[in-house]
Amino acid sequence: MSERSAAPGGLALVESLVNTLDLETGADSLDTSEGRGRFGITEEGLAGARELREALRAALLAHAGHAPHRAVAPLGTLLARAPLYVAVDDRDGSARLAPADPAPLLSRVAAAVAEALVAGTWTRLKACEADTCHWAYYDRSPAGRGRWCSMQVCGARAKMRRYRAKGP
Repeated sequence: MSERSAAPGGLALVESLVNTLDLETGADSLDTSEGRGRFGITEEGLAGARELREALRAALLAHAGHAPHRAVAPLGTLLARAPLYVAVDDRDGSARLAPADPAPLLSRVAAAVAEALVAGTWTRLKACEADTCHWAYYDRSPAGRGRWCSMQVCGARAKMRRYRAKGP
């Protein structure tokens, strides 16, 4: 959907997970083994991954000032289940939160959110305001007030609807 560049750091994982579902067409890349493989999701973990995806989408909609499009599990409740630890680099003493087990998606997402919180970038990851889209994108606008994943697609559609609503 979007021509924007990927979100920085670990937020790219969150962005790509949210964008596995195209709301306009209903296509879900997690329906395929290849799509699940990109995230290390098993058949047994599919329902949990979808629950996490929609909780993330709700948080990204909130970052853009919008209510979730449907009821979802609270993201904080899901992330509380993710075991993380403080990893300290012996060479320079730097520290970061890291997944206790790097394989589970939930722990990798929790570590990515923690990294973004420290970097101050978490609220820049948003979901497009278009009801038929809600695609995740990283808002690189100077004021952080981006509204659409793409000005050429969703932004243009919204502007055209407003123009037509004004009438002759």
